[in-house]
Amino acid sequence: MSWSQLGVGAMHVLAKLPLPMLRGLGAFIGRVAFVVAGKRRKIALRNLELCFPDMPGADRKALAKKTFEVFCQTFLDRSWLWFGSEELVRSRVKLEGAVHEIEGDTPTIVFAPHFYSMDAGGLALPLNTTREFTSIFATNPDPVLDAWFMAGRQRFGHVRMLNRADGVKPIISCVRKGGLLYLLPDMDYGKNDSVFVPFFAVQNTATIPSLSRFARLGKAKVVALYNEMTPTGYVAHLTPAWENFPTDDHVADTARMNRELQAAIMKMPEQYYWVHKRFKTRPEGEASLY
Repeated sequence: MSWSQLGVGAMHVLAKLPLPMLRGLGAFIGRVAFVVAGKRRKIALRNLELCFPDMPGADRKALAKKTFEVFCQTFLDRSWLWFGSEELVRSRVKLEGAVHEIEGDTPTIVFAPHFYSMDAGGLALPLNTTREFTSIFATNPDPVLDAWFMAGRQRFGHVRMLNRADGVKPIISCVRKGGLLYLLPDMDYGKNDSVFVPFFAVQNTATIPSLSRFARLGKAKVVALYNEMTPTGYVAHLTPAWENFPTDDHVADTARMNRELQAAIMKMPEQYYWVHKRFKTRPEGEASLY
């Protein structure tokens, strides 16, 4: 039996723990990970330094420690999210805000940035709508983990997973047919198709403009879903449809997307995905920030 099989098996056991106990275990593992996962710790600290240059160093370190705890807590929560009963998941995962925006059949793109609770939000939508729900994924190199992630994300509702390698056509087709597209375009995917726009204090942040382009091609409105871990589970906050979006300027639209995300991060900074090299790709001639 492989380590990944043992890990998935352990998740069946963890799913039965009371939530406070599971969260306590996640926080402990997070504190240990902050010490032993030196590479990721340095990435998180550097990201916070770049985004919050005026924050005292001690405060940035405390924020980085907290983000490791939240990362591990939300990872362990996938045990009950993906193995717990529907009744349990519904009792702990709430969808709030402009829920009316996902009613009907208007083509809709849900901007769902990389808060650690993104998989809870990914269940909140299909639990609260009968519409076809489409998400884009990249294959995990470990087939056991890949199968676990795929099954967990499709366990409720009418969810269709599209591989990023399949290209744009099936994505746009789903949107135009009146589906919901769950889109997470806020990571550094390299220079291909990226534009450089501000994000926090970094003026040239490589960002893919897929939100603007997909909305324009699919004739879709855009709403945002900001997923938050709470002491009792998760709350997925759905925003009203963005006004005047998309425009004919995909660069300006992408800069706006980053501004909207930045405002959301400021409400729960410890819950954003700081362990990723968000600023790895630089404009030609600029030195690495890491």
